[in-house]
Amino acid sequence: MIIIEVAGGLGNQLQQYALYRKFLNLGKEARLDISWFREENQDRMLAKRELELDYFEGLVYKTCTLKEKTKLAGSGGIAGKLRRKLMPFTIRHMKEERMYYPELLSYNDMYVSGYFACEKYYADILPELRESIRFPKSSNPLNYALAEEMKSCNSVSMHIRRGDYLDDKNREMFGDICTDEYYHQAVKTIKEAFPDATFYIFSDDTAYVKEKYQGKEYTVVDINHGRDSFYDIMLMSSCRHNICANSTFSFWGARLNGNENKIMIRPTIHKNSQTFVKKEMEDLWRGWRFINPKGQIQ
Repeated sequence: MIIIEVAGGLGNQLQQYALYRKFLNLGKEARLDISWFREENQDRMLAKRELELDYFEGLVYKTCTLKEKTKLAGSGGIAGKLRRKLMPFTIRHMKEERMYYPELLSYNDMYVSGYFACEKYYADILPELRESIRFPKSSNPLNYALAEEMKSCNSVSMHIRRGDYLDDKNREMFGDICTDEYYHQAVKTIKEAFPDATFYIFSDDTAYVKEKYQGKEYTVVDINHGRDSFYDIMLMSSCRHNICANSTFSFWGARLNGNENKIMIRPTIHKNSQTFVKKEMEDLWRGWRFINPKGQIQ
C-alpha cells in the first residue's frame, strides 16, 4: 500500500492528490493520510490550514487507518522509538528532500511525505485531473462573468504573491525570485506572441498591484476572499495563458488550463536554496518557459 501524507496549503494538497491519482492509475493500492489537519495538530501550527481538497465538488479519495499508517511509518512513544532503533528495516517512510525521485512511482509499500511539485510525476494524467477537479457553484456571479470574458480574449493570468513572502524568514527562502524584472520579461514574452493580450492580475496585495499595473491591458482581480479564494484558481485556469509566481497556487491555475496552445511561464527556481539546471527542468516541467530573477529567458 502507498500512503501519501496530505499537508500544507491548497496547491500542495492538489499535488499530493495528483500523486495519489497517479499511483491509482498504475494499478496500485493507495490512500491519503489527512491526520495533519486534525485540530490537535493544527493548534501547533503558526499558520493553520484546512483540508481544502474537500472544497471541491465530488473529489473522491480513500484515507488510511492509523493501523495502516503505523505499519509503514511507525509511531511515536517508546514503542515507536524501540522499533526504529531495533528494527529500522520495518519502517517504510520516504521523505522528500530533493526535487525529483525517479524511483518513487515504483514503490509498492511506502508512507510518502512531501509536496511533490515536480510535474513529471503526474503530467500525463493532467487531462484526467482537469475533469475530476471540479469547483462547486460560486455564489458570486462575477466569477462566471469574468471567466467568460477571459475565454473570449487573449487572456493571461499573472500571479503576484507578496504577503507572507515579505516576512523575514519566508523572504530568505522565497523572496526576490519573482522580481520586477521577472514580470517585465514575462509580460514582454506574451506580448511578442499576442500583442492584444489582456493581463488579469491575482495577488494577496491588491493595493500594491493596482498602483504598479495601471495600463489598460491590466485588470486586477479582487472578487474572492477567505474560503472563496480558491475560485481564483478556477479563474486562472479560464485564461488562455499563465504567468506564475513561485507558488503552487498559480501552478495549478496553469495546470488546470486546458488550452492546448497555452504559454506557461514560471520562475527558474521555487526556493532560493535551489539551483536551476536547464536540461533537468525542461524534462521535469515539459512545456513550461523559464525566466530567472534578472529577467532573462532560460
